[in-house]
Amino acid sequence: MSIENKKELMQKVDTALETVRPHLAVDGGNVELVDITEDMIAEVKWLGNCESCSMSAMTLRAGLEETLKSTVPEIKGIKAINGVGV
Repeated sequence: MSIENKKELMQKVDTALETVRPHLAVDGGNVELVDITEDMIAEVKWLGNCESCSMSAMTLRAGLEETLKSTVPEIKGIKAINGVGV
């Protein structure tokens, strides 16, 4: 993946995450896109209350992953690099 392609893809993913962020903010949390790996896995960092929330794993799969896969089909999965159970 070229630098330009990666930059464009990261922008698409970040835009998709914007649709989820208001739901996280209700509980004092947020999420930050850290990187996209060569195998098209979006790596995210939980912020605020999401970092210590026991529901983060479910939110990651049911909320973030589904949103990303439907909005940015190039993304094959998502991985949190911090938080509960990481």
